[in-house]
Amino acid sequence: MKAIRVHETGGAEALRLETIPDPIPGPGQVLVRLEAIGVNFIEIYQRRGLYKVQMPFVPGEEGAGTVAAIGSGVEDVRIGDRVASVNFRGSYAELAIADADKVVPIPDGLDTRAAAALMLQGMTAHYLATSVHALQPGDRCLVHAAAGGVGLLLCQIAKRRNAIVFGTVSTAEKARLARDAGADEVIDYTTQDFVAEVQRLTNGAKLQVVYDSVGATTYLGSIDCLAPRGMLALFGQSSGVVPPIDPLLFTRKGSLFMTRPTLGHYIATRDELVWRAGDVLGWVREGAVTLRIDREVPLAQAADAHRALEERRTTGKVLLVP
Repeated sequence: MKAIRVHETGGAEALRLETIPDPIPGPGQVLVRLEAIGVNFIEIYQRRGLYKVQMPFVPGEEGAGTVAAIGSGVEDVRIGDRVASVNFRGSYAELAIADADKVVPIPDGLDTRAAAALMLQGMTAHYLATSVHALQPGDRCLVHAAAGGVGLLLCQIAKRRNAIVFGTVSTAEKARLARDAGADEVIDYTTQDFVAEVQRLTNGAKLQVVYDSVGATTYLGSIDCLAPRGMLALFGQSSGVVPPIDPLLFTRKGSLFMTRPTLGHYIATRDELVWRAGDVLGWVREGAVTLRIDREVPLAQAADAHRALEERRTTGKVLLVP
């Protein structure tokens, strides 16, 4: 099969298209012929060496396609089923393996590519809004990178929960997209001080939660946007790693909370996985939530997809297509 492999850390040029043996599913596993593959920042962090992985490796955990083979002991998944997962063992490939209990069925009426685009970002938005800080009607939240893949979905889910949504963006077009996704107030951080704008727009009351995927360049401002006992949910670091923080800062700023969550801990059980995936896949199938796919890139051009994501040229999801 064709697959992208990384032999050493570096820039996007480290992503190489190679021919490698087809994987064989073991006990409790399924082999999926992928039709679409999600591109996410974690693969960029791994490629750069920020997250350590054993070399060489095939990047990717997210994708969707059709089950091509099953291992022994698999009872609930059949050959020919359409499935999606965020737990593939190297999804930048034509074929990939996942544990059978880590794949979910794609609902009838939902495109396979949409399912691939929704799994990681959709479930991330879901756990942020329903579990990390379970938004209540009237809660004020700030979504950084509101026109990104997670941001657009998070704005919509937050509005479903009747929250008041503030979003930060970097262009007029991204501002339009964020408003279309339900953001009540949109702040262009290239021309406005987002902390001052939050202070002004809330008449000093500030926010219950900030959802921050940007990291190094925003986290201090995010803290300053929080009302007493507010929550900073730092779930990414697209601008760089956040340095160590003195816990007394959170005391001085109003007994604040901070968490650095990851999706794996919020889909740790089969029931949680099915709940979150079922919600987001179902909402998009029903038209209650709108999915934006920014671009579909041939697998062989994975480096181009990484560059687009790194340079923040995307609004919505980036997919690789084998």
